Amino acid sequence: MSRGSISPLLTRVRSALHAWFDTQARQERESEGPDRVEWLRILPLIALHLGCLAVLVVGTTPVAVAVALYLIRMFAITAFYHRYFSHRTFRMSRRAQFVAAVLGSSAVQRGPLWWAAHHRHHHRHSDEEEDVHSPVQHGFWWSHLLWLTSRDNFATRMERVPDLARFPELRWLDRYDTAVPAALGALLLVLGEFLAVVAPGLGTSGAQLFVWGFVVSSVVLLHGTCTINSLAHRIGRRRWETPDDSRNSWILALITLGEGWHNNHHRFPGATRQGLRWWEFDPTYYVLCLLGWLGIVRDLRPPPDQAYSADPMIGATKADTGAAA
Repeated sequence: MSRGSISPLLTRVRSALHAWFDTQARQERESEGPDRVEWLRILPLIALHLGCLAVLVVGTTPVAVAVALYLIRMFAITAFYHRYFSHRTFRMSRRAQFVAAVLGSSAVQRGPLWWAAHHRHHHRHSDEEEDVHSPVQHGFWWSHLLWLTSRDNFATRMERVPDLARFPELRWLDRYDTAVPAALGALLLVLGEFLAVVAPGLGTSGAQLFVWGFVVSSVVLLHGTCTINSLAHRIGRRRWETPDDSRNSWILALITLGEGWHNNHHRFPGATRQGLRWWEFDPTYYVLCLLGWLGIVRDLRPPPDQAYSADPMIGATKADTGAAA
């Protein structure tokens, strides 16, 4: 291999490594095409999945499973990244907003602005060709996970989230989106080693808490969240005639703490509540009501009266179901 061919390769490697820590390092590369995988940049994602095999080495204990942090971080995604940052269905103070963004960032699903920008675009073009994670347009695997590996989907489209981009602390979390996950992983390592010393009877260790509390939990959380992209437009029932193929599924609602009532959500995206019937399990909404009672959040936006119609199969236009910002 000639020196001339090595130089561009080294530049690509250096740029990809830089992007692991500073997402703005690759913003200029977003025109490569939506179906082009950037393998160097997604090596941490691959390593995270392979890291699940470490459970065979570290074993398991009740305390390791107990700190898996799935429910807390799933709530942070559903309540904050989705219902707050993407749709602004309730309000909170700037300080609470920052805490919400940190909790969401711990889920290892990129920064709050990136997440909200993609989701708002999804609602404006749901199941159309421009919807980058539509199973109708692109198939199951691309809509479930592979779209995340595309160079074209890496950049944060700030023009889609001007209301959020005005906060420098949110821009920082979005730019350095590995900072919070790295801190969480380090905290779990330290906690595990601490417990190994002060409570050896628990049988845990730093490595075990890291593998279960961070690696396994993050992978399960990612795939749980992604089922809403890949499956909630394919399985379940349609109560509302929306322009997309969104559906309601109680199984997905259990996995995602209430996000499985996806057809309800696409019909009324501006409502905080997604489970519109008493039997539609929506624990994210229940916890938000508790936080509202405590004064941490406020002005939870209710569904319109139409949401409780006795004859719900009412058609909706794209404007009716657009993202609420």
